[in-house]
Amino acid sequence: MAVGIVTPQSLYVRIADGEELLILDVRLLEDFESWHVEGPTVTSVNIPYLDFLTEEAAPAWKKLLPADQPILVNCARGRSAQLVAEVLDRHGYEVAYLEGGMSGWSEVYAPVTVIEEPDWKLIQLNRVGKGCLSYLIHSGGTALVVDAGRHVEQYLALARAEGVSIVHVVDTHLHADHISGSVELAARTGAHYYISGSELQGSDIAHTALEDHRIWTFGAVTVCVLAIPTPGHTPGSVSLLLNNQYLLTGDTVFVGGLGRPDLGGKSREWAQLLYDTVFTTLAPLADDVLVLPAHYASRAEYHADGYVGAKLGLIRETNDALRLTDREAFVERFASESGATPPNYTEITSINRGDKQVDATRALELENGPNRCAAKHANR
Repeated sequence: MAVGIVTPQSLYVRIADGEELLILDVRLLEDFESWHVEGPTVTSVNIPYLDFLTEEAAPAWKKLLPADQPILVNCARGRSAQLVAEVLDRHGYEVAYLEGGMSGWSEVYAPVTVIEEPDWKLIQLNRVGKGCLSYLIHSGGTALVVDAGRHVEQYLALARAEGVSIVHVVDTHLHADHISGSVELAARTGAHYYISGSELQGSDIAHTALEDHRIWTFGAVTVCVLAIPTPGHTPGSVSLLLNNQYLLTGDTVFVGGLGRPDLGGKSREWAQLLYDTVFTTLAPLADDVLVLPAHYASRAEYHADGYVGAKLGLIRETNDALRLTDREAFVERFASESGATPPNYTEITSINRGDKQVDATRALELENGPNRCAAKHANR
């Protein structure tokens, strides 16, 4: 038998197709519990790499692995998984390993069409290994990209496939858990880059402040984009309302939670802003508005049609954070219990402000792990 190699993109396709998979993750238990490959037909087993270093006649791990089922071995970057796969191969298992490990998995982007009308289209790009979401909206041959990840070729390729030109690029806020690709994407396409001016105070990045462009249109058929100030996760966070029906909320409102207000060191002040956003700014929006966030935490937040999102009315019913209407109780909870800080967020924020540059290898290291932009007490 020979050890197989599975690419991250092909793994995504197999999971999306509903194939039953057994994944052996050989990282430490803490790393596995924090972040691993998930899917409705995926069974994950964690046995640390060190357990495979001694190949006695009856190793303990044999009791935990079925001999009659193919096994896909996974680790952080693929090297340990390859070595373990070779051990399993010598013991007669049908085995392959995930190329690039979790680092490779974190770079898979999956485009899903949310809405397609004769005159416009909204596509969600799901970075499945990170739980990061971005968007391409196009009409009349021109496109808007929202919250682009650093892999700008994904957006350029999608625009080519759709036959459109990217003319607007927006960040809903200054991201802290992943490196934005918006500035590079705007530079490579000649598009305008928009972000709230308060997010880039003191930065040299050329941008157009969203405060100065609350409403604009593009395409042969008008698509109205209304920039709504929705501070809380950051003071300059905005949401984008498309055609009064689709709300791109950034990290303000998730399907199962709210954006954490503590990353700037002003948790109580920002929690006050978050309360006003939820119970004043967004309160008049109709229940049938579809919320499309910039992040998610689990497959439970998927819509039946394959994208991540939910009607605002459903979120109001099921998200316990949106039912905590007492201001003081809301602020106290959100200011004090936001969970583990995103790793490397200070350096990532510095990069996104244009104060620092890193190469692709360092960027991959900085983005290692899941997103942690939601307050942990939100119903997730």
